[in-house]
Amino acid sequence: MIKKSKLFGSKTRVTFCLPKDNPVGQVSVVGCFNDWEPGRHELQPRRDGTRTVTLTLGPGEYTFRYLATGGVWLDDEQADGVDGRGGLLVVGQHALVGQHSK
Repeated sequence: MIKKSKLFGSKTRVTFCLPKDNPVGQVSVVGCFNDWEPGRHELQPRRDGTRTVTLTLGPGEYTFRYLATGGVWLDDEQADGVDGRGGLLVVGQHALVGQHSK
């Protein structure tokens, strides 16, 4: 699940969320916004049983994927698009702010 919340100016808060144990183990969100660096944005457990990480991004299109323990790559079907490179996240004027979109 991906949630977008518009902030002041041109920035948007983007929260990536996965169920507690699906996939099992540590999971990072990696993409062009963090130079595809594993571990830089690890999803953290929440009291409701989900795991989340929140980033603040400027307008643009970002390619991303989840990287789980053991080198398992996952795509988010609720991304603004999914192709062979991963998920597409659209932030800014043309994004559906506060919505989950495909």
